[in-house]
Amino acid sequence: MKPGANARASLLPLRLDDVAFEVGARRIIRGISTTFDAGPRTVILGPNGAGKSVLLRLCHGLLLPTSGSIGWNAPEPRGGPRRQAMVFQRPVMLRRSALGNVMYALRHAGVPRAERRQRALAALRKVGLEDWAGHAARVLSGGEQQRLALARVWAISPEILFLDEPTASLDPGATHEIENVIVALHAAGTKIVMVTHNLGQAHRLADEILFVHEGCLVERAPAERFLKRPASREAARFLEGELPW
Repeated sequence: MKPGANARASLLPLRLDDVAFEVGARRIIRGISTTFDAGPRTVILGPNGAGKSVLLRLCHGLLLPTSGSIGWNAPEPRGGPRRQAMVFQRPVMLRRSALGNVMYALRHAGVPRAERRQRALAALRKVGLEDWAGHAARVLSGGEQQRLALARVWAISPEILFLDEPTASLDPGATHEIENVIVALHAAGTKIVMVTHNLGQAHRLADEILFVHEGCLVERAPAERFLKRPASREAARFLEGELPW
């Protein structure tokens, strides 16, 4: 057998081709075509109602496009462990301990029972929650619950992680902790695609920015260039505070 013959093909790139999404007569996403490659941390910016969160859900597969296509480089096998994950602004906590929440994610991913506890504890250690392993997840603070959601992700090591405003309701201290975990996940090899309304966060975390306005992908650029010299009038107005965040 040749070396690497059992290696799985990467999920990435993820390609969107003329993707649209409608609810009734309302068109939320309007013909977006783009590609998400492995590597750079991608931040999606845009005013309220631009379609950012809907776009993320389409990429993750929670929604199906009304028209157009979304395709992975190597589709995930049906019934197999997922190689992509998503964390929401308000994560869902199971009625279990913090450790139990992570172990459940590992069981769902098909990890053998004998490996789950140690992998779950290692993931909790990565996000600074090892001392909270036995505590009920639902009594944790908002920032701790978000770190627990990221621990569940870390334990399964997905190729790509979609984040929908993961620090929107958190104080600066908790936001800093979450950002540190996101940076560490990226350094460990997980592609990051994140929606945020926080321009400071975009400065700190983005390698590239997609700017969405009225359901259209108006601009895509390296973060430094976009934040200093946006090419589109809509992006310039957004950065100047003329469009609602």
